[in-house]
Amino acid sequence: MKLHALVEELAAAQAAVEGGATVVQLRRKGATTDELVAAGGAFGGLGVTFVVNDDVEAAIRLGADGVHLGQTDEGAERAVAAGLLLGLSASTRREAAVAEYSGAGYIGAGPIWATPSKPDAAPPIGLQGLDEICQSVSVPVIAIGGITAANAAECIRAGASGVAVIRGLAEIRELAAAL
Repeated sequence: MKLHALVEELAAAQAAVEGGATVVQLRRKGATTDELVAAGGAFGGLGVTFVVNDDVEAAIRLGADGVHLGQTDEGAERAVAAGLLLGLSASTRREAAVAEYSGAGYIGAGPIWATPSKPDAAPPIGLQGLDEICQSVSVPVIAIGGITAANAAECIRAGASGVAVIRGLAEIRELAAAL
């Protein structure tokens, strides 16, 4: 990754923290573990929970607080054994229950709405699906997928403990105000 792009990404993460974000996730689909480690060093110094997406080894090497794994990702047992906060994705009540049983410290539920950042995502579960997942587990549920300043509060009203945003970084202050 070019230095300029990394600086922009770090600046966006810092703006998110200043806007109220309590967790920052390093998400680089297709990146190798070494590439994640090379890019991720500065993210741990933002003063909030730092999570790496999809790569337990990179999370361990970076000294991250946690790792987030999808339904097809491996490494949940290793993450728990390493003391990492484990986040697992779920789009149904059953997936959420299995994730909690597997040691998840939180569930990433969704996609709530269609999202351009993950074209291969499962069909949207909507607010009703989010509510069902929230009611079925005792760990925090984070709504993901299509979240904006205009709809974030709806996710909280449906039972989510928080929201995850990618596109919303551009409107982070509006998003924080909406919650």
